[in-house]
Amino acid sequence: MERWIRALRCAVPAPRKPGVAIHGHPFAACGSPCPSQRAAGKKRGFYRRLRHLRRRGTSLCLSGLTLALALAACTGTQLARDDTPFPGGGPRGEPMRTVTQTAVGMPAATSAPVYPLTVRGSTVDSYFGTRVADPYRWLEDLDSPRTADWVRTENALTLPRLAALPARAWLKQHLAQLWDFERYDVPVRRGGRYFYLHNDGHQNQSVLYVAESLDAPGRVLFDPNTARQDATVALSEFTPDPQGRMLAYAVSDGGTDWQVWRFRRVADGADLPDVVRYTKFWGVSWARDGSGVYYSRYPAVSEGKGDDAGRPAIYFHRLGARQDQDRLVYAVANNPTRIPQGRVTEDGHYLVVTLNEGYEKNGVDLLDLRDPAAVPRPVFAAWDALYTYIGSRGEELYFQTTQGAPLGRVIALDARNPAQPRVVVPEATAALEGASLVGGRVLTRYVDDAHSVVKVFERDGRLVGEVPLPGMGGVEGLEGEDHQAETFFSYTDYLTPVQVMRLDVPANKVSLWHGAAVPVQAGQYATEQVFYPSKDGTRIPMYITHRRDMVRDGNQPFLLYGYGGFDISLTPVYRPAVQAWLDLGGAYAEANLRGGGEYGENWHKAGTLANKQRVFDDFIAAAEYLIAQKYTRTARLGIHGRSNGGLLIGAVLTQRPDLFGAALPAVGVMDMLRYQTASANARQWSSDFGLSEDPRQFRTLRAYSPLQNVKAGVCYPPTLITTADHDDRVVPWHSYKFAATLQAAQGCSSPVLIRVETRAGHGAGKPVWMQIDDFADQWAFLAKWLGMATPKG
Repeated sequence: MERWIRALRCAVPAPRKPGVAIHGHPFAACGSPCPSQRAAGKKRGFYRRLRHLRRRGTSLCLSGLTLALALAACTGTQLARDDTPFPGGGPRGEPMRTVTQTAVGMPAATSAPVYPLTVRGSTVDSYFGTRVADPYRWLEDLDSPRTADWVRTENALTLPRLAALPARAWLKQHLAQLWDFERYDVPVRRGGRYFYLHNDGHQNQSVLYVAESLDAPGRVLFDPNTARQDATVALSEFTPDPQGRMLAYAVSDGGTDWQVWRFRRVADGADLPDVVRYTKFWGVSWARDGSGVYYSRYPAVSEGKGDDAGRPAIYFHRLGARQDQDRLVYAVANNPTRIPQGRVTEDGHYLVVTLNEGYEKNGVDLLDLRDPAAVPRPVFAAWDALYTYIGSRGEELYFQTTQGAPLGRVIALDARNPAQPRVVVPEATAALEGASLVGGRVLTRYVDDAHSVVKVFERDGRLVGEVPLPGMGGVEGLEGEDHQAETFFSYTDYLTPVQVMRLDVPANKVSLWHGAAVPVQAGQYATEQVFYPSKDGTRIPMYITHRRDMVRDGNQPFLLYGYGGFDISLTPVYRPAVQAWLDLGGAYAEANLRGGGEYGENWHKAGTLANKQRVFDDFIAAAEYLIAQKYTRTARLGIHGRSNGGLLIGAVLTQRPDLFGAALPAVGVMDMLRYQTASANARQWSSDFGLSEDPRQFRTLRAYSPLQNVKAGVCYPPTLITTADHDDRVVPWHSYKFAATLQAAQGCSSPVLIRVETRAGHGAGKPVWMQIDDFADQWAFLAKWLGMATPKG
């Protein structure tokens, strides 16, 4: 029997003709559904076909369920349709719980999906003597017809099942209601004009407006909703010139990170013929006379297409010129992985060039723009810390840095003699998240126990005071220039939509510019902050939002979210999708894991490289805390994370499949041995992850990489993997390979599905209708497997 089981794992579909569909493909060994009188002949034909395929050396993977179905199909058993429950192994064909299901209290599933048949290749890599199989390497070819066919087949399996879930229709309607509110983003002031994004509540993409004064009605400057009928063209970035007369704006098509820049006159809304391509991430910086922009450009591989495996260099684009006439300003000559980004000082004297390589340290050079013969000279060349340029006053340049201060501080230096910087704002007891120079004062944003605090300092370091905030939430903004007396910022928390505030810098006085009213009964919910011990005893903060009348009896459906990386702090923020989850009857928890920036650089490093496992330990401990404190139980606990957070979910899912009731890994980094091969940007993540090219780092990565730690026969919880075919930040083959591996290994009937969005990318610029569909699917999946009832009405 074992011999035939091994043989069946190498079966392949024959050329397309009428036949029994297994995993979405016709399985030609049996032809049409086999009548019982032809079963014996069909069985012999099946085995002959199998031997023929094995002689050809072709192999395709079948899960254990598919194996049983293939045998059944060839011995006269009629295959069930996808929407018909498969018989179980218990009395009278009833489904039986697995040992894992019984242990964690999960309900016995009544049916299981039949997964698409996925080719298993023979690729094996050798890392320092360790052989690692990569059977689904072919899915990395995103442009191949067979990858596209695999995506279509997986979506054909997943999407109808999601559409039929009981809570989906209610969720889609409710999400549309929650997103239907007027909202504003933080305005940018240039030359007396105000530029800001506004959404009237009915628009898929926010619209760029300009106003001649703060109280004047704005007029539309650019509306991305008119660019394409499905609203998948987004305004990804905009930068007005210093005089407020010209606007540089970038659009992203279909979710890609690639940007196309154009230039629009503010007075009449007319575009110049100029087009700048081959850019990602780094923005543009205007010459102070408005003659053009400095920008970082990737090499071009064809007309209109850049090479994101290459390294950018800084160019200057003069308005009215073709891009191929742009002047090279700065290129890195002595290092293959450092990426330069330029920013012009407020007086136009210098180009401050930040050299980026990872997320822990960088370098800074200075180029004198008034001297045509000038060459860049180093300002910070020791690569000992992070240095972020925040503004200038004459020859004095201001930087936020972690040099000698893991929690961050602000320093200033003379551009003519940068060797002796002075401390402006010393290191505090909370982590410095951001700083700016506005109105002759230094504005600082701190993260104090995972919520924002804003303080104002004089340039000599004297504390002016703390900026009053509405509560314990998150703050963004506070940008501007030294000569401006005002700036703007946003405030939000889990139950408060974004409020845009104006700060009068000389008076340190805050006023509301625009608020947001949403159709939410916020009073019935509350947010609490708890602290729990991780595996090694480290104290970890976590926010929990729930109904005020929630009973802690261990039966509350919960959604636990985390990130834990790249020095990013998770401070409270309002999301319509989370509000919908609460209204569905769930509670929401957000854990502030190590690897983030909540407690400064030491907290960040405590979750990187050889310490990365601590991030997963922190998340697992959060789940165990929620269960031990009777907030919830395993069968009612769902987990969610995106990007680096998708890696988090993949890792804890493979390490502790017994702990969670359902999992939602989104756009995750799942193959930690090959992530760096996707692009130059992906390789920058090595400061957090490490590289499989290093023997010690390989061992660390191999130990937690989700793809390489899936084990055959384990009962993994119901899992919905989500990604997008245009994601060029975390390329979708991570999710493709993980889904194929998990489907083949699944040891019980809990579903493993993948949802692949088209005309979408990593998430930025995603139209509202697409976000609604995405979250309706994800939350409905959780509701099904966490046993949640659909609200009435």
